[in-house]
Amino acid sequence: MYKDYFGFREDPFSIAPDPRYLFMSNQHQEALAHLLFGVRRPGGFVLLTGEVGTGKTTVCRCFLEQLPEESLVAFIVNPRQTAVELLASICDEFRISRPSGILSVKPLVDRINAYLLQAHAAGRNPVVIIDEAQNLKAEVLEQLRLLTNLETNREKLLQIILLGQPELREILAGKNLRQLSQRITARYHLGPLLPREIPAYVQHRLSRAGVERPLFSSSALRSLYRLTGGIPRLINLVCDRALLGASVEKQSMVGRRILRQAASELQGEKRDSRLLVWINCLLALALVVVLGLIVHNFFKGRPLPGLTSATSIHTGCLPPITSPEVFARDHENSRSGLVAVVGEAC
Repeated sequence: MYKDYFGFREDPFSIAPDPRYLFMSNQHQEALAHLLFGVRRPGGFVLLTGEVGTGKTTVCRCFLEQLPEESLVAFIVNPRQTAVELLASICDEFRISRPSGILSVKPLVDRINAYLLQAHAAGRNPVVIIDEAQNLKAEVLEQLRLLTNLETNREKLLQIILLGQPELREILAGKNLRQLSQRITARYHLGPLLPREIPAYVQHRLSRAGVERPLFSSSALRSLYRLTGGIPRLINLVCDRALLGASVEKQSMVGRRILRQAASELQGEKRDSRLLVWINCLLALALVVVLGLIVHNFFKGRPLPGLTSATSIHTGCLPPITSPEVFARDHENSRSGLVAVVGEAC
């Protein structure tokens, strides 16, 4: 809605991983350098980790544009697969023909190994890139390690790049994956932007979208780090909403008030979604209570089915139980009557 108002060619704060919008902070430059360094040393693993929204996938997209021409790439975006499924996905990405029907590990590994040997003979460098690699199971990671076992006397024939969240580092530090960890030739952890980098980041995206003039006040930019923690994806979301708010209010620039309001609206949406979850839980609990009351009232005052016949049997055979007072009175009457009868007889 605000593109025409401010004169943008396209959305400046889209969260799509567009390499054209990658802001090369010192950290992002180092991350890209580690990827390029790792791929120029054929074989083994390269590891890039970072918090959600720090730009790992965008860095990787930029990296793909700078790969040497001899590189062959298999990009896996869905790592929640079994070992067999992942091998099949690698075959599909490399366009390796594979047997149809029920799949197993050995025929797939044989096809991949044959492909790697052919690629090496042709001077090509196959690279497998796996995004969201923290979702890979331990047995799948071990299968990937086994894929890198194929090698010549001088080098390995397959390069694997793992992109993931910080917990991936903890997974790879486990004892069961120490062999894989020892094969990582380059690793880098990408953090959030520093406060001094945020103004340049925002202006970089504005310029890429076609607007050279500043649209955020200095006070708004100072508040942006506190509101987002320097996470690029959160910065994009807040700035996008702030520009919308400024256009609605017919403002030429986003001030601190509008920025805070935008951040508050985004947080409010999160709170609303959490509130909806709580409401659903309370409704479910209320339904359970109501059903419990209905069942209780239905059986209230009714003897249990298995107890009715037994109770009737016992009450038919035993005399009624009397209170002690009634028992004493009846005993005294019986005694008086007996004395009278004896007296008459005498």
